Amino acid sequence: LEKMTDLVAVWEVALSDGVHKIEFEHGTTSGKRVVYVDGKEEIRREWMFKLVGKETFTVGATKTKAAINIDAVSGFAYEYTLEINGKSLKKYMENRLKTTNTWILNLGGTDYRVVLEKDTMDVWCNGQKMETAGEFVEDGTETHFTVADHNCCIKAVSSGKRKEGIIHTLIVDNREIPEAVE
Repeated sequence: LEKMTDLVAVWEVALSDGVHKIEFEHGTTSGKRVVYVDGKEEIRREWMFKLVGKETFTVGATKTKAAINIDAVSGFAYEYTLEINGKSLKKYMENRLKTTNTWILNLGGTDYRVVLEKDTMDVWCNGQKMETAGEFVEDGTETHFTVADHNCCIKAVSSGKRKEGIIHTLIVDNREIPEAVE
């Protein structure tokens, strides 16, 4: 395995199925471009005469669209920007904060990352889309699922305020889990 001598950028991207590491090698003398996702080579191009441009690929179980833009800044300096679903990484993550909830919990010595996609009500745990059962209750809805033989429930209740909307709470074994900030 050759050393990543031309490594120019590394990003961490939190998606529903987990946090993915994207690494980019750009050989400005050889014209080489290599994209790694979670340590696995996704794209390799040798002898690219055009040193600027774009490399597109997918990330994770959901095959999320990603692109690395290569732009010349000045002389032989380059700028590398990552786009997820057509948005800059910053914009994508800001939008994700509005559309998902994430909780990190430890059960029996194992860490679990639970993600709720608010638009679809899909629940993910450590990269797997969970089987869920939803039910309407007096003050909102409950989405039930199981993690390592523990009963889990995401309660959705109206905040009573239009700006705040719906508040989602994860309850595991009758214990409320605080939301994680990624």
